[in-house]
Amino acid sequence: MGNCLNKSQSKDSDSDYHVEFAAGNVKLITTKEAWDQKSEEAKRDGKIVVANFTATWCGPCKMIAPLYSELSEKYTSFMFLLVDVDELADFSTSWDIKATPTFFFLKDGKEIDKLVGANKPELQKKLASVNDLIPQHDNQ
Repeated sequence: MGNCLNKSQSKDSDSDYHVEFAAGNVKLITTKEAWDQKSEEAKRDGKIVVANFTATWCGPCKMIAPLYSELSEKYTSFMFLLVDVDELADFSTSWDIKATPTFFFLKDGKEIDKLVGANKPELQKKLASVNDLIPQHDNQ
């Protein structure tokens, strides 16, 4: 449901690039060093990382981007990251990304859940269930 598997779609207009992928509290990751820095920050602060592996040419990615940004403002105890699979191709390959979008839920750098595809209800459900794992008044 809602997966982009490759770049065979045409890039017929630059208007496709004006979707705001990194709005709200979403942090755009453009280097491996930035990923490492944010991962360490999340560990230190006791935050769950939600990493969205996406692509600018991917229709389903564009469709779910506004919801992802909205959720980043609702779930402030999480750290929402955005990784462009084309900008960080080698890094994305190391995560075995087969389709975009792919969402990883990480605690202390370890995968605790994963969602492949732009399934809005499932993304919301996974966020709610992972949020239930976090002590609500934990001030680490």
